[in-house]
Amino acid sequence: MNLSNLTPADGSVHSSNFRRGRGHGSGNGKTAGKGHKGQKARSGSPRIGFEGGQMPYYRRLPKRGFHNRNTKEIVAVNLAALEIFENDAVVDIEALMDCGIIKHPKDGVKILGNGELTKKLSVKANAFSESAKAKIEALGGSAEVI
Repeated sequence: MNLSNLTPADGSVHSSNFRRGRGHGSGNGKTAGKGHKGQKARSGSPRIGFEGGQMPYYRRLPKRGFHNRNTKEIVAVNLAALEIFENDAVVDIEALMDCGIIKHPKDGVKILGNGELTKKLSVKANAFSESAKAKIEALGGSAEVI
């Protein structure tokens, strides 16, 4: 047995067009999976998050500021962290991940100019600060935006 042979147990999965409430012989007749009586058995049961008139959780939590849903998560890397690479090395996102400087970058990597660089490197990243670009190119390296 391996992962490609796994299937759900017989009878545990219904198709999306499963017809509820169509008589005893269908296996889901009478109460149609709604149990006996109660608010949730009736038509027009309360919406998701309704707490019976108590102030719902999403309204009890404090909300402050503006949350931009289109924001990007850029990982910042200082020049001092690039010192571990050898002279004339090509530094790209994969190389930074391999040596453990960054984990999984979500939306990009930006190289910042903090620290000193003493080696000639060819750096490829999504963005560079002005000072980082100047320091890399002063040593004869290249800063390429990908």
